[in-house]
Amino acid sequence: MRITFTQPKLMEQLSPVTAASVWPENSSVFPTFDPSEWEMIYTILPPYIFTISLLGLLFNGFVLAVFAAHRDQLTVPEIYLSNLALADFLLLCGLPFWGMYILNRFNWSYGEALCKLVNSMIAINFYTSSYTLVMISVDRYLALVKTMKARWLRRTLYAKVICFILWLLGVLLSMPIIVHRKVKFAEEFNTTSCVLDYAHGSYWKLAHQIIINVVGFVLPVLAIVFSSWNIIKTLAQRMESGGFHDANNTKATVLVYAVTLLFLLCWAPFQIFTLLDTLCDVKVLDETLWFHTLNIGGQVSAYLGFLNSTLNPLLYIFSGQYFRRKVSIIYRRARHQRRGSDMTTYQRSVVSTYFNRTEQIKPVVIFNPKDQM
Repeated sequence: MRITFTQPKLMEQLSPVTAASVWPENSSVFPTFDPSEWEMIYTILPPYIFTISLLGLLFNGFVLAVFAAHRDQLTVPEIYLSNLALADFLLLCGLPFWGMYILNRFNWSYGEALCKLVNSMIAINFYTSSYTLVMISVDRYLALVKTMKARWLRRTLYAKVICFILWLLGVLLSMPIIVHRKVKFAEEFNTTSCVLDYAHGSYWKLAHQIIINVVGFVLPVLAIVFSSWNIIKTLAQRMESGGFHDANNTKATVLVYAVTLLFLLCWAPFQIFTLLDTLCDVKVLDETLWFHTLNIGGQVSAYLGFLNSTLNPLLYIFSGQYFRRKVSIIYRRARHQRRGSDMTTYQRSVVSTYFNRTEQIKPVVIFNPKDQM
């Protein structure tokens, strides 16, 4: 990803996007550039980032609260969905820092520790989200295709262990960000920026972009396609043979497909621009011709990808039958408790009134003529 102002090499490193591309130091050809386009980015991107961050944190926080309220009754798919919501929530926690960074014209004022933490958190949660989707698809595959043979694999304990492993994998794959993100002062622009500081001639950048494309996208997509194809084929065979058809399983599978399709639509453009950037680096494509496209397209595609984290919870709410049922249970439970609390207050009021009235009753002496005798 490139962000350039007058000297391409520095500004493209300032990009929040992890797939930062570095213009060759020994190049004497610098493409033309229209500063008004970046003025538009400075104006549009920060409000957009703040908006999707706020909405995404609210939506994902609501989903996590619902799952937490039923934490002892979660199924395996719900454990994976809660892990996906957690990854989206943490990713969105880091975006406001980038909104302020862009708003301040790429001046980073939060220190090197946060520079590494914010960027690595975004990358870790991207990888965790990708492979959580893989596990959701694999779980549907085991539930519908290998129903009897793999029942022992679909245990909640195993799902929790797998989620923990996915977070470790995300940390491992994000090591290039953790190592190479640094805060540096750029004399040319008088800015202190959080940059991807790849050494000249280093293979870290190329390896990093290959990891983003292959490990972060191609392999998960292949696994999801394999699972989905077998699920569709199995369901079609059962319908043709007139076998047992579980409507609940079908609805759960549709939700999985919807979440996966949204992920592909949001992140595929960013992956394409990352691939194009890599092809420019290895001289397969002419960097001069593609420079402008990678500049603007890379920025737009990156923040389209982050939109995925905001939209995911809406799919759970509007397409997830079991999720809506859990929300309904929480609502009824809260309503019942409120009614119980109101009844208790009423009862206390009656008792208090009774005792107050009892204390106000004065003893009455009835004259008995016999007492005078």
